[in-house]
Amino acid sequence: MSEEFAIRGDTIRLGQLLKAAGLVDSGAEAKVVLAEDGVTVNGEPETRRGRQIRAGDVVVAHGREIRAV
Repeated sequence: MSEEFAIRGDTIRLGQLLKAAGLVDSGAEAKVVLAEDGVTVNGEPETRRGRQIRAGDVVVAHGREIRAV
């Protein structure tokens, strides 16, 4: 079951989404999680904090699925 996360504007950076959704506490932690813990965006592995997330994208990290809306 996915959780919804409302983005403001057209996009949000992946690192910002991870912080805002409570999956990480800082940008530095986001960098580590992306490098080591297997974050996926729309089913594809992603390691870039700056990846632009748009409405409809699905991010999975720490066993949680977040759908951007």
